[in-house]
Amino acid sequence: MQSLARRCSSQLSSNARLFSTSSVALQATPLQKPVMNKEFKIYRWNPDEPSKKPTLQSYTIDLNQTGPMVLDALIKIKNEIDPTLTFRRSCREGICGSCAMNINGQNTLACLCRIDRNTSKDSKIYPLPHMYIVKDLVPDLTYFYKQYKSIQPYLQNDNPPEKGEFLQSQEDRKKLDGLYECILCACCSTSCPSYWWNQDEYLGPATLMQAYRWIADSRDSYGEARKEKLQNEFSMYRCHTIFNCSRTCPKGLNPGAAIAKIKLELATE
Repeated sequence: MQSLARRCSSQLSSNARLFSTSSVALQATPLQKPVMNKEFKIYRWNPDEPSKKPTLQSYTIDLNQTGPMVLDALIKIKNEIDPTLTFRRSCREGICGSCAMNINGQNTLACLCRIDRNTSKDSKIYPLPHMYIVKDLVPDLTYFYKQYKSIQPYLQNDNPPEKGEFLQSQEDRKKLDGLYECILCACCSTSCPSYWWNQDEYLGPATLMQAYRWIADSRDSYGEARKEKLQNEFSMYRCHTIFNCSRTCPKGLNPGAAIAKIKLELATE
C-alpha cells in the first residue's frame, strides 16, 4: 500500500514538472511595436498673458501609445506632457459637439477625426476660425447660442391635442430627417465667409437649418411668423450658397440645402 502511494506521488510530481516546463515553453512573448513619433502643432493663447501673441506649440507623441483619434492625442498631451493645454470635450462619440476645432485646415470634431499616420507630416490644430478665443482651443460661443435662441427652437402650437400626442404622418416625419440631427458644434457656421464678416446680423448655417427644422414641422403652427422674421436683408440673405457649410459638417448634414428651401418658400409665397 505504501509502495503504491509512493509510485502515485512520484507520477504526480513528474506530471507537475512536465506541465510547468511546457507552459513556460508555450508562453507568448509580447510583440514590441515600433516607435511612430508624430509632431502636433497646437494653437496656444493665454488670456492671463495678453501681451503675449498666439503661438503654435509643438508636441511629439508616439502614435502606437495613443488612440486613433485626434482627441486621443490631445488627451495624451494634456495628461502626460502639458496639463496647461485647454480644450473642450465630453462625449467622445460625435454627439455633443464640444470638441469642434480646425484640424489640418478643416472644421471638424476631434473625436471623429482620425490621426494621419504619415509621421513625415505634422498635424496643425487651431480653434474654430473667426471666433473670439477664451483660451487655446476654446472659442467663445456665447453669440452663437444667442442666435440659436433667437429663432425660438421649440414647438409652438396654440391648439395642442386635448388627449394623447401630436400625431404626424410618416411623410411629414421624413421632412425632418437631416435637420434634427444637428448637434450645434458650429463647424458649419465658422466655415462660412458670410458669417465671418456679418455674424452680428447674419444667423449662419447652423441656426438657419434649425429655423427650417421648425418651419418644416407639420405640428408647429407658427411657420409664417418664423419666416417673417427672416424677411430682411441680413438674417438669411447673406448666404451666397458656396456650400462650405455642407462640405465641412462632421455629421454629413446639408445646411445649404435647408437655407435654399427657406428661400424657395419665401419666394413662392
